[in-house]
Amino acid sequence: MAIHKILVTGANGQLGWELAQAAVDFPKFEFVFVDRNAMDLSNPAELKGIIALFAPDAIINTAAYTAVDKAETETELAHTINAEAVAELARIALQKNIPFITYSTDYVFNGNATSPYLPETQLAPVNYYGKTKADGEQMALAENPSTIVIRTSWVFSSHGNNFVKTMMRLMKERDALNIVGDQKGRPTYAKDLALASIKMLEAINKGQELKGIYHYANTGETTWFDFALKIKAIAGLDCNLTSITSDQFPTPAKRPMYSVLDTRKIEIDLGIQIPHWETALQQCIDMLANA
Repeated sequence: MAIHKILVTGANGQLGWELAQAAVDFPKFEFVFVDRNAMDLSNPAELKGIIALFAPDAIINTAAYTAVDKAETETELAHTINAEAVAELARIALQKNIPFITYSTDYVFNGNATSPYLPETQLAPVNYYGKTKADGEQMALAENPSTIVIRTSWVFSSHGNNFVKTMMRLMKERDALNIVGDQKGRPTYAKDLALASIKMLEAINKGQELKGIYHYANTGETTWFDFALKIKAIAGLDCNLTSITSDQFPTPAKRPMYSVLDTRKIEIDLGIQIPHWETALQQCIDMLANA
C-alpha cells in the first residue's frame, strides 16, 4: 500500500511543529496534524475511533509526556501516555497494516557507558520518565514487530521549550549562570529529525523494509556546559558561565551521565549524512533571530 495520508500526533510539540514546517516540501504526502485536544494519549481507549475518522496510511507519534522531573510523581499519567497509548497506536497500525513511527529517548540507558549506545544495548533507565519510554518501546514492538522506534536526545528547535531557548532567555536576563558540565550527549535539532522521519516513510514507499529501533541525533558530542558556551557565542550574548557537577545541581529525577547515541544504523539504512550539532544550532539560532 502506498503511503499518501500521514497522521501526526503532538502537533504543538517541537517535533510535530518541525514536521509541519517540513511538510510543505513534500506535496506528495497529505499530512494531518492533531494536538492533544483532537487526540489525547492519556485516553488510549479513544484512539482507535479517532484514527478511524482520519483513515491514515501511516502514523507518526510525536506526542509524549516529557516532564522528566514531574514524571517521578505523576507516574500513572506518564506511563499511560508514554507506554500504554504507544502500545495501542502500534496495535492499531498493525490492524490497519500501516507504518507506525514513534520516538524514544537516551534516558532509557543508565549513563554508565564510555562508548556510544547502540540500538540493541540493554535498557536500564535511571529515572521514571526513562522507564515509561523503555516500557513504551517494548510494549509497542510486542504488539507490532513492524513498529519503528527512533530514540533521540537533547532535542531543540526554534519552537517550544528547550535548552537553547531557555539559555538564550536566561543569558539575556542574568549576568552569570551555572551549567552542568559532567553530563555528555548529542544534541538533536528537531528539524533534522523531522526530515529523517519523512525520509523513512519515503523509503518504505519505495519498498524498503524498515522496522525496529533506530537512533537519531546530530553528530558530535558535547556537555550541557559546552552546549551553553556555543549558544552564547553564536547568539552573541554576554553572560558569565560556570561549569558545575550534577551533584551541585540536584533534580528530582536522576539524569544519565553519558547518553551518546550511535546513529550509524539510520545513516546506513536511509543513506543520509547527519549534520553536526553546531551547524544545526547555528541554523536554529538564525531562525530565532529572523522570527
